[in-house]
Amino acid sequence: MEADGLGLKGFPELKNDTFLRAAWGEETDYTPVWCMRQAGRYLPEFRETRAAQDFFSTCRSPEACCELTLQPLRRFPLDAAIIFSDILVVPQALGMEVTMVPGKGPSFPEPLREERDLERLRDPAVVASELGYVFQAITLTRQRLAGRVPLIGFAGAPWTLMAYMVEGGGSSTMAQAKRWLYQRPQASHQLLRILTDALIPYLVGQVVAGAQALQLFESHAGHLGPHLFNKFALPYIRDVAKQVKARLQEAGLAPVPMIIFAKDGHFALEELAQAGYEVVGLDWTVAPKKARERVGKTVTLQGNLDPCALYASEEEIGQLVKQMLDDFGPQRYIANLGHGLYPDMDPEHVGAFVDAVHRHSRLLRQN
Repeated sequence: MEADGLGLKGFPELKNDTFLRAAWGEETDYTPVWCMRQAGRYLPEFRETRAAQDFFSTCRSPEACCELTLQPLRRFPLDAAIIFSDILVVPQALGMEVTMVPGKGPSFPEPLREERDLERLRDPAVVASELGYVFQAITLTRQRLAGRVPLIGFAGAPWTLMAYMVEGGGSSTMAQAKRWLYQRPQASHQLLRILTDALIPYLVGQVVAGAQALQLFESHAGHLGPHLFNKFALPYIRDVAKQVKARLQEAGLAPVPMIIFAKDGHFALEELAQAGYEVVGLDWTVAPKKARERVGKTVTLQGNLDPCALYASEEEIGQLVKQMLDDFGPQRYIANLGHGLYPDMDPEHVGAFVDAVHRHSRLLRQN
């Protein structure tokens, strides 16, 4: 299909498919590695590029997103790129105002407070057309990557987006959003359905634009116990995977591996492993060996070094990586951190992490 070196949309042929092979559960010569928030403030060049404009203006500039996505790849031999964007572009496309407050994070000046506030939201069918700038950034980045590594697209999962939209920003308890789940279960399901209906064409659009894998971030899974998670998060997580795959097939597009990362969702590991995703991302609170026992051989695992381990010496990072790789085993595994990189981390230590994964995983296969 890509014999001429040009695939879909004339994209350059992929030279390093290790990440995709691991995601599909195929054998790899070494363990592929990438980092959540690898395009981030820990890189001086990122801070320089971002200094010129506010956060969401950057998200709306395909040229800026492309540059930020490629920066970590110039420094480190990462096995995947992830498009620079934000999960909150979806609530924005639904008509909500979101600002990024320096030092505080995202803020919704007018969060959803009453059931009738759902009437303010746009039709989810228009969301993908509002997010053309993300698709443009993906296509541009895919071309500029020149087939070096695969490009990952992403979105926030419905519950995580709902939590932000109701709380009006980050929260240590998500009590307002959870109040909705208990007091307004029907309105909650209505909102989660709107978000799901927006996410499906958005993710399909990312693949059409050139994304070669997709990650769904359920960042606020930990605020829900098993009961609420199974009722208000899991059904929509499942539906996203099922519908995205069905639509890609209908459109005659090749399937792409999908990753679910439910932070602090260790209580739902078995369910997530059967939710229709090829890869289950783990945070650092989960023991790899136990996770492997619980999910079985049917999915690839991704993770899960404590990001704060990067504060350790390069020597200790190497030891921690070796232990992690031993625990996960050589196949059906993608190395990553258990959460995103923090702004004060030393790029040299990120490099030490990436190199340690490549080095130890090759040694592991020899023995």
